[in-house]
Amino acid sequence: MTEDRHRSAHRTFRDAHTDIQTADDVPDTPQTRAPAYRLAFADDEFLCRDELRPVRLQLELLKPQMVMDERGIESTVVLFGGARIPEPAKKADAKTETLAELSKFYDQARRFAAMITARSLDSYGREWVVATGGGPGVMEAGNRGADDAGGQSIGLNIVLPHEQAPNEWVTPDLCFNFHYFAIRKMHFLMRARAVCVFPGGFGTLDEMFEALTLIQTGRMERVPFLLFGRAFWEKIINWEALADAGTIAAEDLSLFKFVETAEEALAAIDSWPAAGTKRGDIPGR
Repeated sequence: MTEDRHRSAHRTFRDAHTDIQTADDVPDTPQTRAPAYRLAFADDEFLCRDELRPVRLQLELLKPQMVMDERGIESTVVLFGGARIPEPAKKADAKTETLAELSKFYDQARRFAAMITARSLDSYGREWVVATGGGPGVMEAGNRGADDAGGQSIGLNIVLPHEQAPNEWVTPDLCFNFHYFAIRKMHFLMRARAVCVFPGGFGTLDEMFEALTLIQTGRMERVPFLLFGRAFWEKIINWEALADAGTIAAEDLSLFKFVETAEEALAAIDSWPAAGTKRGDIPGR
């Protein structure tokens, strides 16, 4: 649809695709083989130079933004959670007893994503679209639940040395890949209508605390912020100690809510206090 629109639009100048094709057909000479001759925007080696980092940051911001705008996606429900949490059918293969026990949250994430996606379908897939990191574990469960309900879901992958390929349930044309963690995290929150955090490791903690910081400081509107598994979260983080020490305000503990099940989470979203501030297009802008 976008290509058709571009083709039908009046153009004063030749488009970039035409010039790339034309440049590929020029005679093979020492001059045309030299790197300097390549069109700058079609030169991968040039685009990967250190000096081009600002351009790459902008491209990573723009590409998912434009694709999701073209798909008409207005809001998302974000699922953060550990890549190592197995589905219950495979919990016998878990490396620790704790991971095996946490496998129940794979099912809760899957069921919750299916319930939210059923709501999304009422808006023709424009609102309440499930968004995950696109990898295994809880992320897979979220995309899988959306697929169970017959809807689409977003996967925001990142290039890592040992992981991670997209899971098979991400909607293919909503499966993005990032180089920069910062831009990826921005895309998680730009359309977020709710944030759900399942047990996880460093990456999950990083995502959770960045989002909480944006809300705490008023740089992002307050949205339903749910932590699945009170026992897990209270074991690894002494929330009350932060308030007692005065390093956070006591009222900051109301920025999030503990839930255990998909049903509890949906009820918490529906009963969440209305936001007091307007969300901008980009958190922190």
